Amino acid sequence: MSDDPYDQSAPRRPEAPRESSGGSGGLGSLLDAPSSREPSTGLRGVFEHEELTPEQMKRRRRRGRVSLTTAIALFLLAGLITVSVLSSTFGWFEVRDYRGEGKDPVTFSVSEGATTGQIAVALEQQGVVADAETFVESFQEEHAGDFIQPGEYELRTEMSSEAAVGALMEEDEATHYAAVAQTLRMSDVFGILSESTGIPVEEFEALEEDTGAFGIPARFPTLEGWLHPGEYRFPLDASAEQVLQTMVDRTRATLEDNGITDEDRAFEVLTIGSIIEFEVQPEHYDIVAGAIENRLENPDGETSGFIQSDASVTYGLGRKSYDFSEEERRDESNRYNTFANPGLPVGPIGSPGDAAIKAAADPEETDYYFWVTVDLETGETKFAETYAEHLENVEEYNQWCSENEGRCG
Repeated sequence: MSDDPYDQSAPRRPEAPRESSGGSGGLGSLLDAPSSREPSTGLRGVFEHEELTPEQMKRRRRRGRVSLTTAIALFLLAGLITVSVLSSTFGWFEVRDYRGEGKDPVTFSVSEGATTGQIAVALEQQGVVADAETFVESFQEEHAGDFIQPGEYELRTEMSSEAAVGALMEEDEATHYAAVAQTLRMSDVFGILSESTGIPVEEFEALEEDTGAFGIPARFPTLEGWLHPGEYRFPLDASAEQVLQTMVDRTRATLEDNGITDEDRAFEVLTIGSIIEFEVQPEHYDIVAGAIENRLENPDGETSGFIQSDASVTYGLGRKSYDFSEEERRDESNRYNTFANPGLPVGPIGSPGDAAIKAAADPEETDYYFWVTVDLETGETKFAETYAEHLENVEEYNQWCSENEGRCG
C-alpha cells in the first residue's frame, strides 16, 4: 500500500455499511429506498395536476353555474314569500286612494238614511274609490257634520276620494232614479214614480185627467199612453207636474221621430201601439199592427171592423188577467171593449215604447186579419187571413193550454 494519498492506484479500504435508522439492517434500507430515477407515486398523487378532457371541463363549469343559479333563485323566492306575508299583514302595498276624476261612468245610488260609512263601503265595493276609510277621512275634512243627499249620482270608477266627495256634495249631481217598464198601466207608473221620488202617489193621480196642462190632445181621456217607458233621473226638487211633463215630452219626441205630428194620427198610433204591446212579442209588432189596420179599414170583412183585443177589454174592466165572461164580452158600456164596440177604444191601454210606436206608425202590409199566440212560453204566434184558418190556430192554443194546466187562466 502506498503512503501517498494522491496515489490513485492504491486500493482503498472498504467502508463499513451504514446502519439503518429503522434497525432492520443496512441491506433492507437500501432495498426499500426509491432510486433517483423512480419518483415517488405518493407525491405525484398530491401535487400533480389532474388531466381533464374539454368535455369534462364544460360539464364541471355547467354544474357550478346551475348550483349558483339555484341558490340565487331559492334566496329570491324566500325573500318574496317574506315580503308577501309582511305586506299582507301590514298593508304595505294596498292602494289607499286613486288620483284624478276617474275613468268609466257609473251610476251610484244613495238610499234614504244611509250613513257616510255605509256610503263609503258601497263606493269601495263598486270600484268608485280605493278605500272606504280614506273616503270618510276626506269627507270629514271638508264636510264634517254634513250628510250626503239620497238619490242617484253619476260618478266614475277609480275616482280620488276628494273628487268623489266633491261629486256627491254637488247638489246638481243628485237625482231621483225611476225605471218604468213596458206594458205598465198608468196606475202602476204612478206607484213607481212615487216610490222613486218620494212624491205622494195622490199628487200624480190628481193630474191624470188634466191632459191640457201637458199639451196632450183633448181626444185622449187621460195621460194613459203618454207616460213613456224607460229610465229617468229627475232632479231632487222636481214636482209631480215636472216629472210627468218629462215623460210626456219623451213620448212626443218619439212620435215626431216617426213623422207623427197630426193629433188624430197620434191618437191612432199610441192606441194601436199600446194594444200590440200587450198582445204579442216585439218581433210581431209590425205584423199585428198591419192586421189591426186591415180590420179598421175593412168593416165589411169577416171581422166587421172590430179589433177584438182581450187586453183592451180587461183594461176597461180594471183587471190584469185576460179572462172575462161572455156577458162581459157583449158589454157595450165598457168603452174599451173592442169586441162590443167597433174601431179603436176610447184611448190607449198603456204607454207604448219606441218599437211599438214605430210599428203602429208604419205597419207591415199584410193580408192577415187574425192572430193568436199558440205558446205562451215561447211567444210563438200564428196568423191567418180567414176565420176558418184562425180557428185551427186557436185549437193549437187550446191544446197547449191543456198540456200546461193553470197557464191560460
